[in-house]
Amino acid sequence: MTGERQAVGLRLVDRTPTISATELAQTLVPPPQFDQASFDTYRPDPDHPSQQEALDKMRAFAASWGVQKSSGGGLFGRRKPKAPATKPGVYLDGGFGVGKTHLLAALSHAAPGRKYFGTFIEYTALVGALGYAQAVQLLTGASFIAIDEFELDDPGDTMLMTRLLGELASTGTRLAATSNTPPNALGEGRFAAADFLREIQAIADRFDIVRIDGVDYRRRDIEGHAVSLPDAAAVLEAAETHAAAGETVAVDSFTDLVRHLGTIHPSRYIRLIEGVDVIALTDVAPLTDQTDALRFVAFVDRVYDAQIRILASGTPLDQVFAGDMMNGGYRKKYLRAVSRLIASATV
Repeated sequence: MTGERQAVGLRLVDRTPTISATELAQTLVPPPQFDQASFDTYRPDPDHPSQQEALDKMRAFAASWGVQKSSGGGLFGRRKPKAPATKPGVYLDGGFGVGKTHLLAALSHAAPGRKYFGTFIEYTALVGALGYAQAVQLLTGASFIAIDEFELDDPGDTMLMTRLLGELASTGTRLAATSNTPPNALGEGRFAAADFLREIQAIADRFDIVRIDGVDYRRRDIEGHAVSLPDAAAVLEAAETHAAAGETVAVDSFTDLVRHLGTIHPSRYIRLIEGVDVIALTDVAPLTDQTDALRFVAFVDRVYDAQIRILASGTPLDQVFAGDMMNGGYRKKYLRAVSRLIASATV
């Protein structure tokens, strides 16, 4: 097995990446799959009118910058923007895969001047890596800050972001945020928005709350399954096939990778996977430690954003969050990670 692994030529556990404040700021852009995202390329599901309503509101928000123009063609080319938004922030509350990140990226592309786009975890990682004062200094003066997947799980992180957004908004920075609501959580439809308003009451009046419903466009929700190969030998064989095709493949033991993630600040995970096309994990086992599980969620987010394939053996990755984790306070994080693992775990 050692010889075969060396043939692939890379292990993530051998990497100890570093990243500077400038480099961290440069990573705060929409994920590569949303490089070309625009309002014209968003396709609302006619079975869910809230998607068209969300599109209209995001167009109106962009129009208030005075930079959003009609293309004169396409599906929405004849639609006139509504009156400019009256609040400096907009918040999209909805389920997985309904286009929230697409709309947020489109809004970011439409924003003038210096702007930043990142997940809630990335911003808290930025503060953790730089310190609060330096993070504020870095972000101050931006025209627009986009926060994807706003989290309410950790009161400390939530209030940290509340304070940060409040300081930025007071200087004229405009804000937009999204949050996930599980598609099968029938009674929780407005949970995220209600908690968001309560937790950031100091700046709540700066946000328009926009509800967006629908079905996961990947059609791979928690009822789907991540592909699991029969054993480690099958993973290595598949890894070699990808490597022979010119792709950069990293092969690691799942247990070793999880342990290694604990030695690296989450802000550096993006560098850990830099240049990798395929991640091969052998002997996946259920995670029983909450801290390990949350680190793995942050890692999965970076892998998914980079559109990296995952090959794996052992426990199917959609079943990696063991015990009562899926029913606890971090349920939404784990559900999002499961959706992304199902989309990423392929052959």
